[in-house]
Amino acid sequence: MSKIIIDKPIRGELHENISLSDYTSWRVGGPATYLYRPADAHDLADFLTQVPERLPIIWIGLGSNLLVRDCGVAAVVIATQGRLTGFDKVTDNIVRIEAGVACAKAARGCARNSLTGVEFLAGVPGTIGGALAMNAGCFGGETWNHVIKVETVNRKGEIIERTPDEFEIAYRSVVKPADEWFLAGYFQLSPGDKDKSLQQIRELLDRRASTQPTGEPSCGSVFRNPPGDHSARLIEACGLKNYAIGGARVSPKHANFIVNDGNASAADIEQLINHVRQEVEAAHGVCLIPEVHIIGD
Repeated sequence: MSKIIIDKPIRGELHENISLSDYTSWRVGGPATYLYRPADAHDLADFLTQVPERLPIIWIGLGSNLLVRDCGVAAVVIATQGRLTGFDKVTDNIVRIEAGVACAKAARGCARNSLTGVEFLAGVPGTIGGALAMNAGCFGGETWNHVIKVETVNRKGEIIERTPDEFEIAYRSVVKPADEWFLAGYFQLSPGDKDKSLQQIRELLDRRASTQPTGEPSCGSVFRNPPGDHSARLIEACGLKNYAIGGARVSPKHANFIVNDGNASAADIEQLINHVRQEVEAAHGVCLIPEVHIIGD
C-alpha cells in the first residue's frame, strides 16, 4: 500500500487507520487507511496533489447512502462533514453552496434568502456534495433541476468549473469524469416568500419524521424506486417489514429503510439488502437497484 508523504504544508487533519463507523449514518464500517478533513477547498487541492496515484480516494459527507464493509477500505477518505461549508448569494437568484453543507441547512439558507425551489432538499439526509454526485431528490424534487454550474477538483489539485451538459444526469445517477469530485454547486432559484418556504420545509420535515425512522441509524432509502412503482410497497408486500438479520432490521415504519438496532455489523446489513432483493424479485419479478454504495473488502 502506497503511503502519503507530506512535503507541502497542509492545514487540515490527516488521520491514519481510523474507523469509519463514526462517519457513516449506519454507524458501522471498518477502518480507512487515511482520513482527511480539509480546512477549505484550496487546502484540499494542495492535499490531493500529494496522494499517490495508486491510492483510491473516497468522499464522505454525512455518511448516508453508504455502507462500509467491516474490514474497511484501503483508500484515502475525504470527510467533508463540518468542512467546505460555504454558502454565498452570488446574484439575486443564484446561490453557491459548497459540498460539505448539509442539504437541510442548504434548503433553509435558500428560504431565508427569500429564494424558492429547493425546499425538498430538507428531506435529503446528506450533503450538497452527495446530492450533486447522485442527483438526490425527494418529495418530487431533484438536485440537478436547479444546478447551472459546479466546481470540481481533481487529483492534480485543479479546480474546474463545469456546466450540466458536461455530465450524464439521470434518476439518482450522475456520470462525471474519473478522479474528479464536486466542490460546490451554483443553484438558480426563483424569488419567493421566506416565511412560506420555511413553513413548507417544516411541513416536509414533519412528514419525513412521521413516515421514516429518522431517529435510528440508517442510510436513508436503500433502493431506487422502480418505474411506476415504489420499492417500499414491493418490500412490504413480501411481508418483510421488521424482518431482521443479526442487528440489521427492515424498518417497521418504512420498508425501504434498513436500521441498525444497535449491534449490527456491515455484513448483517449487506446480507439483509441481498435478502430483500431476492425476495422481491422472486415475488414480483422486479430487480431492485440499491441507492446505497457499498465499499470495502
